[in-house]
Amino acid sequence: MTKRNFAPNIANIPQVNYFSYLLKWLLLALLIGALIGSVTAFFLTSLNWATNWRENHVWIIALLPIGGLIIGLMYHYWGTSVVKGNNQLLEEFHSPKQIIPLKMAPLVLSGTLITHFFGGSAGREGTAVQMGGAIADQFTKLFKLKNTDRKIILIMGISAGFAAVFGTPLAGAIFALEVLVVGRVRYEAILPSFLVAVIANYVCDLWNVAHTHYTIPIVPEMDIINLCYTIAAGILFGLVALLFSKTTHSFGSLFKKTISYPPLRPLIGGICIALVVWLLGTTKYIGLGIPTIVDAFNHDLPQYDFLIKLLLTAFTLGAGFKGGEVTPLFFIGATLGNALFLFVPLPIALLAGMGFVAVFSGATNTPIACTLMGIELFGAESSLYIGVACTVAYLFSGHTGIYSSQIVGSPKHHIYKKLKGKNLNQL
Repeated sequence: MTKRNFAPNIANIPQVNYFSYLLKWLLLALLIGALIGSVTAFFLTSLNWATNWRENHVWIIALLPIGGLIIGLMYHYWGTSVVKGNNQLLEEFHSPKQIIPLKMAPLVLSGTLITHFFGGSAGREGTAVQMGGAIADQFTKLFKLKNTDRKIILIMGISAGFAAVFGTPLAGAIFALEVLVVGRVRYEAILPSFLVAVIANYVCDLWNVAHTHYTIPIVPEMDIINLCYTIAAGILFGLVALLFSKTTHSFGSLFKKTISYPPLRPLIGGICIALVVWLLGTTKYIGLGIPTIVDAFNHDLPQYDFLIKLLLTAFTLGAGFKGGEVTPLFFIGATLGNALFLFVPLPIALLAGMGFVAVFSGATNTPIACTLMGIELFGAESSLYIGVACTVAYLFSGHTGIYSSQIVGSPKHHIYKKLKGKNLNQL
């Protein structure tokens, strides 16, 4: 009688494989998170210095055309392979071709700092995400990872950059999973995305980099009437997000059609922006606009603030200046919510907070990440209002967005099922 071996095969125990998977991505998350968290901390510190210097020497805005020319020349002669920015990360995820050149990181970093130093209207998320994606993708080559693992690496880069730049690890992790495909979340990368977001945010904090805090002191009970007001506000937030996306792409197309030599686009755009700032007689609409965003939670502001910021940011980015769109979207949303206080009987801080994340949700097609961001920034008490506003804005922004390389994975309405599989640029 033969002896049977009843000892289990360790390789067939699921938990052993799970532990191996966890260990692999934890080690990579430690490396990637530490690098991107540190680089993001340097970026935020440099950006604060550039902003403060400009605000104390406003004459520098007159030299914005020179700053634009420098950016244009840098990208024309050294950055043609990385000029697509965030869209390049999305394209590499969907159709892998080559490792993201590491030079994307220093180019977008210097381009963003020049934009803010001389007075352009732009954000910081795009910079952090591009630096994160470029740095993370180098590990693909270093460890000779397969394409399936490379996709996870790209998600980790986006997650780490977003989490560290805003101090919102939950939102950063989900944003990276949600932004790639409209209407779909990439669950295969959920563990690495969360791990690297937490680590990058922690490392950034270790460098004593402060993030802006916002408060919503009064949150009324959600009832049918307040739900209706929230839905109405969400519709408006979504339409403004659509307007921002369309306007930014339109300015970009206009500059490309009318000015054939790329370095001249930000030069001419810089002249226009500098003149507008001089005519307005204020610098509140350039740069990040953080002071105005904070004021939107506490004070009545001019009802046109959101529109001026929308036009200036769309023009700045369309002309070829570098930076992100997200912080300007926060400005647009918060000031729009502030303006709605005249018509909507909800607390001004709550309306500003709803607009803050809902316009962002509509412009990036990431309602879950934006809801989590609202909870991280404002507290769980406002979560119902934030969630409804973000999802309604996502719906009413249509199949548009600031990232033209996003692919429609699940159309926002069944009558648009023919759009499935197409990217926003085709629409």
